[in-house]
Amino acid sequence: MSGGWKGSTRRSRLPANWRSELRPAAHARNPTHICHLCGQPGGDYLDHKQPGDNHALDNLDWAHDAVPPHCHRYKSSREGNAAKPTRRRPEEPHPGLRP
Repeated sequence: MSGGWKGSTRRSRLPANWRSELRPAAHARNPTHICHLCGQPGGDYLDHKQPGDNHALDNLDWAHDAVPPHCHRYKSSREGNAAKPTRRRPEEPHPGLRP
């Protein structure tokens, strides 16, 4: 496991029919793999349109990941940054600036 999957539990949370049923059904619905993010053909990654574990076919569509313009990577980065926890305690002033 490398890159974005390292330390992730995402793959284990995918349903058993991900490769056998959901991916082929998404391909049949969108055979040119039009990216749901930029509208261009050639999406190479089956993406959840809404974050989370809703694996319903209407929540799945293709996005560019390994090929430019890397729409999925940017979307995932935005979602990850939005989910980062806030600081738990206030930042301490620099020792040279303390009263």
